Amino acid sequence: MYAIVEIAGQQFKVAKDQKVFVNRLAAEEGKKVSFDNVLLIGDGDKVTVGAPAINGAQVGAKVVKHLKGDKVIVFKKKRRKGYRVKNGHRQPLSEIVIESIVASGAKPAAKAEPKKEAPKAKAEPKKAAPAKTEAPKETAKKATKDLSGMTVAELKELAKAQGLIGYSSMKKAELIEALSK
Repeated sequence: MYAIVEIAGQQFKVAKDQKVFVNRLAAEEGKKVSFDNVLLIGDGDKVTVGAPAINGAQVGAKVVKHLKGDKVIVFKKKRRKGYRVKNGHRQPLSEIVIESIVASGAKPAAKAEPKKEAPKAKAEPKKAAPAKTEAPKETAKKATKDLSGMTVAELKELAKAQGLIGYSSMKKAELIEALSK
């Protein structure tokens, strides 16, 4: 019997009593962990595929030890520039041993129940706020319609009345854009 299970963000094909090196787990050494995100279970000729995971399936494992992986050397160089950087990295890993693969009937992991919301006090809806938000949109639309029908001389007079700086050298499109803001 084998299973494909997602452990620490990666997918692994595991079988019973197999040792697997995975990204560092938060569990302590010697502790048992279970993974319920089982994507596929194969038992001889019978293969069960989840969509995306199999409900009730679980893989039990024991954390043997925490260790570091092999050193990976990262070397960066830019030719003719005198730039060379050499870094090393050792990935933190956990060694686990697969103890059991349960196809169905596994206890679901203890999930936090959603908090029941307390009944909220009914607040009176503010009728004035929507009217204020709608009014500027409408006036802005009206203003742009009115501005597009005006002549350049009329737009310059309107810009002078609003105290717009540099209106005398602006073209019609620039004046409409400046006044619509």
